[in-house]
Amino acid sequence: MNILVTGGAGFIGSHLSECLLFNGDNVTVLDNLSSGKVSNIPDKCNFILGDINDTELLAKVFEKVDLCYHLAAIPSVQKSIENWIACHNVNLVGTVNIFLASRVRAVPVVYASSAAVYGDTKVLPISETSNINPKSPYGLDKYYCELQAKAVADIYGAKTLGLRFFNVYGPRQDPHSSYSGVISIFVERIKYSKPLDVFGDGYQERDFIFIDDVVRALILAKDNVSNEAKIYNICTGSGCSVNFLIDTLFDVFEKKVAINYLNPRLEDVYKSIGSSKEAQKELGFKATYSLKDGLKALTRSL
Repeated sequence: MNILVTGGAGFIGSHLSECLLFNGDNVTVLDNLSSGKVSNIPDKCNFILGDINDTELLAKVFEKVDLCYHLAAIPSVQKSIENWIACHNVNLVGTVNIFLASRVRAVPVVYASSAAVYGDTKVLPISETSNINPKSPYGLDKYYCELQAKAVADIYGAKTLGLRFFNVYGPRQDPHSSYSGVISIFVERIKYSKPLDVFGDGYQERDFIFIDDVVRALILAKDNVSNEAKIYNICTGSGCSVNFLIDTLFDVFEKKVAINYLNPRLEDVYKSIGSSKEAQKELGFKATYSLKDGLKALTRSL
């Protein structure tokens, strides 16, 4: 199968591209390298340096692919607040461009949504039918992407499937990037014996999911794309406080560093724990890595 991966030079996209190549697919990576790295792209990929807002380029690329994984984004709540319009143009407008390009040859699209669409939901665990209440432009744009997927399906019969990723971590997540997750930052700081900055009391909880599980979910998703514009949570179903995460990291590294507790950030959600029951039932997906196993795998890659 000829598969397009937008954002394939990034963290999740590069791992997915590796897996697709291993499975025997032909992979084309489309990335503008705004946050991804050429060094992340597997050698056997066909790499196109380009942007998802270049509609002429997308039209040409979609002439030659059978499936698209759309992962290109500016995946940062803080960035979406600081650079509202620029992030909107990538995260929403760029996604609409992908959907419209895909409809010409009816190319199925598996795209990345986010748990950020739920905002600070009080009822846990969060299911796909939970209230949608994004607290950031990033979360709002991701939700609008889901609505656009439904609109394109209703109007053109386009086939899409959205995955609401919770907190993904693993090798190649750049701790120096403004898009990086807390785990990649903490791992580097412990490695170099630097203190950890915690925004809030440390009892805020997240559903951390290892990259290998996310890639497996993406692979399973490609056989379930339809014109129903379905959406699934991709998570472990287990919450982990930041304080517990730190204790686990200290255990894995067999060392401790100082912790600085700072004022909470206004845009941060206090608890985000998902339910993956629908993904288990309809995609056959269930996360297999425990937090400790995932952290061990991450530290082995350093």
